[in-house]
Amino acid sequence: MPKLFMMLIGCKPAGRNTEQHDVYFGIGESIKDMVPKVKAFWPEANGKIHFDAWREVTLVNGYSIKITEVVPISAARLFFINLGGYKPNEFEEFHYKLIMAAKDKTEAINASKQTAFFMHTHFAGAESHIDDKYGIDVDDMYEIEDILDKTDQDAYFINVQPAVNALQEDELHLGYFKLSSLT
Repeated sequence: MPKLFMMLIGCKPAGRNTEQHDVYFGIGESIKDMVPKVKAFWPEANGKIHFDAWREVTLVNGYSIKITEVVPISAARLFFINLGGYKPNEFEEFHYKLIMAAKDKTEAINASKQTAFFMHTHFAGAESHIDDKYGIDVDDMYEIEDILDKTDQDAYFINVQPAVNALQEDELHLGYFKLSSLT
């Protein structure tokens, strides 16, 4: 049964002074199925990629997430939002990556602005933001179906429905995972 995975991937490409990160969404039977997809997604890494975090996406703010091979009649859409923020005297832009199930972008943005990160990671002159793409200071925001690789887009659909039992949160796998340990 196909599943939606969210991965935080990292590497230090040639010519960079620090490790770089990106988020990748893919569909497969297991996390092992993501390895060749992630390598293709970030070719500049020359295969020297690791996962810093991953999750199977099954439950998002009260909605059940299922992958189907037929077009579903979803109750909501699934968005990836990258919030950015600052702390006084910290030489860093902090990020909080979240998935939001919502009827549209406006509803997703409004809900993301209710997170503790958005409300507490800013100060005068360095406000929290969802980087500026949608006129309200949006860093990065995408409908997840739009950022899947072409193969996944052609084969699968994301079905978002109200969860019957929304008690079990998705398990987060955190740490440094070499791709070779996943295959």
